Amino acid sequence: MVVLDDADLKLAVECAVNSSFFSTGQRCTASSRLIVTGGIHDAFLAAMRERMSALVVDDACKGGTHIGPVVDERQLEQDLKYIRLGQDEGAKLVAGGELLKRDTPGFYLSPALFSEVDNRMRVAREEIFGPVATVIRARNYDEALEIANDTPFGLSSGICTTSLKYASHFKRNAEAGMVMVNLPTAGVDYHVPFGGRKGSSYGPREQGRYAAEFYTTVKTAYTFDGHAP
Repeated sequence: MVVLDDADLKLAVECAVNSSFFSTGQRCTASSRLIVTGGIHDAFLAAMRERMSALVVDDACKGGTHIGPVVDERQLEQDLKYIRLGQDEGAKLVAGGELLKRDTPGFYLSPALFSEVDNRMRVAREEIFGPVATVIRARNYDEALEIANDTPFGLSSGICTTSLKYASHFKRNAEAGMVMVNLPTAGVDYHVPFGGRKGSSYGPREQGRYAAEFYTTVKTAYTFDGHAP
């Protein structure tokens, strides 16, 4: 997910939190990389930390819970491994990443946010499949797009901006099968084609012809040309 200087900050933070951490980050369309341009970077990071402090991690069946437990112990160990790896690579853990205890047994982990991330780090290149997000600073839109496309994956991407110019350019040039503008990258309409590019593709899209049919209204028209049959 790319966040530009002109983005609505509150909207961008909500999109990032939803995309990165909801469903405990266990979605193939989750945003593990948040690519933020310099003018909004510090404000975005501060707003993310504040928003994350209000997230409730608990039993997913309990009212008021935002994020449930990690699916199992094996996945929890993988999440913790990547958190340690990110720190070893030189990224800065600015929020979360702690094991939590709750009344209901489960593998609870507070969402983790890294800053000072280089796109060459493993935490920025490999799919963690957990509530772990990295913030990568970009100089401008062009560099942000370049970073966004510098990945072996290409399922879902997004951009937060108030610029129609940049939104339109990103939709055309982001190397992903799905592109969101001012929306979370995770959570899609089941009636439209679903699929990706590069390592996120196996060829044809799911819901191909049927998606087109869903949005098509069929009409039959008859015209009499004035001659009896």
